[in-house]
Amino acid sequence: MFEPHPARPRVFTFGLGSFKVAALLDAVDVRDNLASALAPGQSPTAVHDLAVSNFIDRDRYEHCFIPTLIDTGSEKILFDTGCGDADSSLLGCLQDLGLGPDDIDVVIITHGHPDHIGGLARNGEPVFRRARYVFGAAEFSFWTEGNAVREARLKNRDLFRRICSNLADRAAFIAPGDRVVPGITAIDAAGHSPGLLAFLVESEGQQLLIWSDAFLHYVVSIQQPEWRADLDDDKDQAVDTRKRLLRMAAEQRLLIAGHHMPFPGLGYVEQVDGSFRWLPVSYQLNV
Repeated sequence: MFEPHPARPRVFTFGLGSFKVAALLDAVDVRDNLASALAPGQSPTAVHDLAVSNFIDRDRYEHCFIPTLIDTGSEKILFDTGCGDADSSLLGCLQDLGLGPDDIDVVIITHGHPDHIGGLARNGEPVFRRARYVFGAAEFSFWTEGNAVREARLKNRDLFRRICSNLADRAAFIAPGDRVVPGITAIDAAGHSPGLLAFLVESEGQQLLIWSDAFLHYVVSIQQPEWRADLDDDKDQAVDTRKRLLRMAAEQRLLIAGHHMPFPGLGYVEQVDGSFRWLPVSYQLNV
């Protein structure tokens, strides 16, 4: 007898020009309190109406964790390392692709929250032993200096220092506008964290925007980008970032990879009636 919960794959692959891309499902949480997590301060009626109009539960929501792997042909580049706990499946996803941690050449950390850096180390040792690392310079300084970390993020600060500080001598530190490798450029996405970076990936005229955690929910964050999420460190800046990236994505018709969008976390943004809407991929990447 099968289980009542839907079965799903944990790896989704496609081509982007000459690049190969894989969305890797590291973990999934089903959480309560949609309103207090993603729309604190909004009226219960407004949140209820938004949920009903999008055919989703008014309180419970699914929160996916989806690192991205890009094979440029010369290097395998992993964007974020997942949660790194007992329920994480990142290494299993790599194994499904015939890869191990030593096959990763570059690890790019979009920002320093636990579900992005947790998989960097195991038992005090780096998981990706051959890799070189890329951090946003502002993000790395924020966590290692630790002077402006809010109370709710103090454990996060300690985790970052414990895991990431030891990688500094193997790391490059970048800013928005910097090119990581040919075809991959950093974009300012600060707000959710002080130095959050998104990345524009381009190969043979095809583009992918990896926006990481600039958006936390495929309905709330996109249809109501001005609603301030509890998880955002600088809530006003996060709103400005969402509006800027939404305009960019819609105007340029970009394919998006979102770390917390519904798996495989891939879609497009369309502008509708003065707001925006998430359009998940269907067969576009298969033909």
